[in-house]
Amino acid sequence: MYRFKQSLPFLIPKNSTINNSYRRFSHQSQLENAGPMASLLKTRSVIRFTGPETVKFLQGLVTNDVRRLVDPQPEDRTTLTTTNAPFVSVPPVYAALLTPQGRFLYDMFLYRPPRADDKLDRTGSRPGPDPGELELFADVDGSELDELLQTLKKYRLRSKVEIESVADDFSCWQRFGQDLTQKSCEEPDAASLGWGGGFDRSGQSSSQGNNCGWLWYRDPRLDCLGFRGIFPSNTTPPLVEADKETNEENYLLWRLEKGVAEGSAEIPKGEAVPLEYNLSGLNGISFDKGCYVGQELIARTHHRGVIRKRLLPLKFVNDSGKEVEQKVAPRSEVIDASSGKKAGTVTTALGTRGLGLLRLDEAFKGSLTIRGLDDVKVKAIKPEWWPAEWLLDQQEQTAAA
Repeated sequence: MYRFKQSLPFLIPKNSTINNSYRRFSHQSQLENAGPMASLLKTRSVIRFTGPETVKFLQGLVTNDVRRLVDPQPEDRTTLTTTNAPFVSVPPVYAALLTPQGRFLYDMFLYRPPRADDKLDRTGSRPGPDPGELELFADVDGSELDELLQTLKKYRLRSKVEIESVADDFSCWQRFGQDLTQKSCEEPDAASLGWGGGFDRSGQSSSQGNNCGWLWYRDPRLDCLGFRGIFPSNTTPPLVEADKETNEENYLLWRLEKGVAEGSAEIPKGEAVPLEYNLSGLNGISFDKGCYVGQELIARTHHRGVIRKRLLPLKFVNDSGKEVEQKVAPRSEVIDASSGKKAGTVTTALGTRGLGLLRLDEAFKGSLTIRGLDDVKVKAIKPEWWPAEWLLDQQEQTAAA
């Protein structure tokens, strides 16, 4: 679980030498004024899948529809122009690997990099890729890399797919910020260009990178999270200015504000129910793709429609409403001070903010505190991206009880 020992200023660049006395900040004003920033996600690693049965293998394993990477819907396709010919860019797919009992194990972002032979024909169509040459990449939780590789190879059996770490050759990056996410349409430079208009010789990787370069993609979970991509490790991605590169903890803070967990440090491995951690609202689950590991519990819970707990952004304050920091640790119990009843658990804590898995019938009562810390009040915040029916369903369940 994440917990950091000092306040993290949202706009302090990665290599800043600013004195710690200036590192405390007005949280809300900084978030409101934050422009586009970029973070190298050192907590993520990159793996590669190759082979003719790559899609079939992943399709029966993870929660989302991997076929979208090789047969994208028209609305998913972006046509890019290179120095040679137009080709099709396909957005990444966010998915999770579960236990057979439907509990979370790992999350991953699956990418199909643009290829030089993905050119459009005269009709504007693109022939399907040669399955024998199919290559997919995934950015995954770096702390679980070795175990994840072992798990994938255990499920592989006789499937014609090769799985390997390319963590030394590729890195994962995220671009985020208020100015970036407030735009009503995709930022052209980030959404539809790679290196220098899609052709970059320096972007060719020793791990069979392609001469179309590597692209920024709008985050497949939520627009407000910005753009994500994998890039050769020996280069800085396009659109990343030196004074706008910032520590990964600032990206974590951005996600906490949105109520989005990432990786097994924030989504407890072997314990978390994906629907309680909002993976359906984050475009991480397909309910019509067919069978995959753990699918039975997910489908049953979804169709029953009873989800009593959800992950929520939290703010920690004192009796006067002033934010307090570094007092709350992950796994702290959140209770209703008026009744002493447990409302949930803090899963992630960073400064004055956190994430918590709370009962929806208790989350917004306004009398929440931390067990053993009577001077710390907890404010649960409903994210703007939440579907309205999530709370309406809970209200109906409460009224019927």
